[in-house]
Amino acid sequence: MLRYALTRGVLLIAGLLVSSVIIFFTLRVFPGDVAQLIAGTQASPEQVEAIRQSLGLDKPLLAQYTDWIGGILHGDLGTSQLSGASVGTELAEKARVTWPLALMSMTIAMLIAAPFGVLSAMLRGRAGGTALSVAAQAVAAIPVIWAGMMLVVVFAHWLGWLPAQGFPRTGWSTPAKAFESLLLPAMTIGIVEGAMLMRFVRSATLQAAGQDFVRTAAAKGLTRRQALIRHGIPAVGLSIVTVLGVQVAGIIVGSVVVEQLFTLPGIGRMLVADVGTRDLVKVQSELLVLTGFVLVIGFLVDLVHHAIDPRQREEAG
Repeated sequence: MLRYALTRGVLLIAGLLVSSVIIFFTLRVFPGDVAQLIAGTQASPEQVEAIRQSLGLDKPLLAQYTDWIGGILHGDLGTSQLSGASVGTELAEKARVTWPLALMSMTIAMLIAAPFGVLSAMLRGRAGGTALSVAAQAVAAIPVIWAGMMLVVVFAHWLGWLPAQGFPRTGWSTPAKAFESLLLPAMTIGIVEGAMLMRFVRSATLQAAGQDFVRTAAAKGLTRRQALIRHGIPAVGLSIVTVLGVQVAGIIVGSVVVEQLFTLPGIGRMLVADVGTRDLVKVQSELLVLTGFVLVIGFLVDLVHHAIDPRQREEAG
């Protein structure tokens, strides 16, 4: 297990390094000049160049990249080129919205996918199973922004149960209000992602139902449904753990859209604003943090899968 964890850890670090290179140099291809934006349209070329020098933009790209990575290795994500604020401090503040939103979304997705996916498989060939499959297909095809708008209409405007926008200024010092403000955005992401994951759970359950150990349990006196619940569902859990790591990327992407729609002060909304202002230091650090979060979740999923799957332990041994 330790050897496997070390190997995956090396791959995680390599993935972060490759991601940092792609993020940094891709952003430099985009048009626009933050120095010109800071100086204004009336500034002389000399004034613009002076700002470029003060920001270190006159250095070779490789030198700028190594400065950025060197700072990250020392715990410094950089300084905003526009405001001069610490990127790490701003990210930490915005993460207090984004990470709880992602966790709530993932929880809702699992609460939808696991029971309804298994139920859909158990009702295969019946009207109920067909209805669940069709509903999952339909919901999974809905764009996140449309799902959010429909939920706002129902739960905020018609029923008045949840706030349509915003996050309390007091933040998590008033946990009930903070949770309430994130519930509708989390439902927006969780319902769509849950429908996508539900189809996978259904497929994995049907595959488990055809395994020899389920047939053997049924032959020993259990009904097929009892055999599936007692012996097949635990095997499905391995598949769910694997695909859940993949779904994290979709949840992060959904968070960017949802934070805009619900005006939440999270990392996604800050990222969109910083792209518009060409604040490259903030953008590259924000993208690296989001990418790192997805890679770390994948790393943890690999470790969990390896720990609970005896076949992988035998292969590693």
